[in-house]
Amino acid sequence: MTKFLLLLSAAAIAASADAQTLPAADAADVVVTATRVAQPASEIGQAVTVIDRAEIERRQTVVVSDLLATTPGVTVTRNGTLGALTGVRIRGAESDQTLVVIDGVRVNDPASTGGGFDFGNLLASSVERIEVLRGPNSVPWGSQAIGGVVNIITAAPAEGLQARANAEYGYADSVFASAGISGAKGPVSGSLTGGYLRTDGISSAASGTERDGYRQYGATGRLGVEFAPGIGLDLRGYFADSRVELDGFPAPDYVLADTADYGKTQELYGYAGLHANVADGRFNNRVAFTIADINRDTYEPAFGAEPSFLGRGRSERYEYQGDFRPLDQVRVVAGVERENSRFNDGFTYADTGITSVYGQLIVKPLDILTLTGGVRNDDHENFGNHTTFGANAALALHTGTTVRASYGEGFKAPTLYQLFSDYGNRALDPETARNFDIGVEQAFLADRARVGVTYFNRRSRNQIDFRDCSATEQATAGSICVDRPFGVYDNVARAEADGVEVSLALRPVDALTLTANYSYIHTENRSIGANFGNVLARRPEQTASVNADYRFAVGLSIGGTVSLVGDSFDDAANATRLDSYALAGIRAEMPITDQVALYGRVDNLTDARYQTVAGYGNYGRAAYGGVRLRLK
Repeated sequence: MTKFLLLLSAAAIAASADAQTLPAADAADVVVTATRVAQPASEIGQAVTVIDRAEIERRQTVVVSDLLATTPGVTVTRNGTLGALTGVRIRGAESDQTLVVIDGVRVNDPASTGGGFDFGNLLASSVERIEVLRGPNSVPWGSQAIGGVVNIITAAPAEGLQARANAEYGYADSVFASAGISGAKGPVSGSLTGGYLRTDGISSAASGTERDGYRQYGATGRLGVEFAPGIGLDLRGYFADSRVELDGFPAPDYVLADTADYGKTQELYGYAGLHANVADGRFNNRVAFTIADINRDTYEPAFGAEPSFLGRGRSERYEYQGDFRPLDQVRVVAGVERENSRFNDGFTYADTGITSVYGQLIVKPLDILTLTGGVRNDDHENFGNHTTFGANAALALHTGTTVRASYGEGFKAPTLYQLFSDYGNRALDPETARNFDIGVEQAFLADRARVGVTYFNRRSRNQIDFRDCSATEQATAGSICVDRPFGVYDNVARAEADGVEVSLALRPVDALTLTANYSYIHTENRSIGANFGNVLARRPEQTASVNADYRFAVGLSIGGTVSLVGDSFDDAANATRLDSYALAGIRAEMPITDQVALYGRVDNLTDARYQTVAGYGNYGRAAYGGVRLRLK
């Protein structure tokens, strides 16, 4: 760990020593994740990181989780090869407590055990913007927003016609290609992006020798029609079909090893909405229907051709949101939602619903001060009512100093599997969390440098975990353990997390951009039992990332990323250690014409060997090269 801190300090000192000037923070930058309406970043009291399309292309990112892994407060784990199960944890919360939204659609899987989203299949080809909100935010978003929210936004059509495409080839016979076209004329706008990826991959089992391949094809699209000024129709869609080869636990040893197993996943997300913006834009209304449909199948050829496991999850939401500005200094955001969800695993079919109402008041008593407060009530068909509160403040001084503070509550409804499976418990209460954070950001050196520091503290209660049932409990009338010899889900877990996030951005000269971040996150298991006081599994206390990019006068761009991840444990008992590791990557891009550019990168330059999940391997040194096309 000493080496970890020395490397981080050296990177930060090197960046600071060269600084003469920062990428000026865009004062007009707009964020939508904090309140579900567009707000200038300077008015938001919560911690939000924005990744735009320029950064995605500069980093040559294929998989969204690779970008998130270098974001403050975020850690990523993957079970081996590309496309394998990938979890994203924000500020030490469970991966199932990360709410994921794609183009306004909540996409967490209702059929998964914990209701989480698998980032293994989320590619970056159609993504225009990513907003990562850190901390509980259930007032506008509802269930699952305990760790935070990852909001994925695809490209919105602009006036005229635009097109972009890229194709690349590299390590493990990997082929990745995508193309998109968008445009707008008069009242009609639209966009369509398609992509394809295949790779031989690596062995997911670290001890294995057989490569586990991955394939995906998918598409996203948008269509907008303005019937009259401020009144229109919005349609959005996302489709992905994926297949990944898996390693399992074959007889007779039942340890992770090469197998012929594989999984298939089909994801379909859709949004259909009408908007009516009236009163000169002071009263904006939106009604929408969204759908998330996820089908997962796992095959074990050693036991037959039929799926050994299937998951069918579907959620449908009906929502209204109003955004009213009675005065320039006062804004009221309120909404009503109804969600119906169902799942089927081949043994159990179940469904439930939740009706929600929320309201937020945004006030600017001074030009430099923004205060936000909100409340939400959710009425669940099984656990009943739950009320959530939140408040935050942002003070943007003319000296370049911005001070932010927030208090947020989050909750997560029990999943359908936790409620209705053979191990289910219909008496489960929602998981809850309370969080406060405070941070300051300062611009200096003629607005060419910016540094930010945030402290947070979160307490989670009523977390749902699987527990054993004693013989006495099984024999006690009225116990949730009756007829449950193998165990049951129960509200038995508690956890705490607190930490500090530090970020630095520099632009010493116009051609050079440097960014760095460091996160210290201490987690603790507060559940009564043998693991009380232990660090939560797969939560490294320290992570850091440094990015540098330089553009020469001839147009050539070069860059690199160094990521540092500290020690962690793979299990709740803290018996299996995951060692710290450092990853370095380099990249370059050279324009050939105004429309065509060649690019290439080398990931894991030092060929580091590491694991984010015990027993599962990760990619060593890998090189890729491609061509990019842009037409405007």
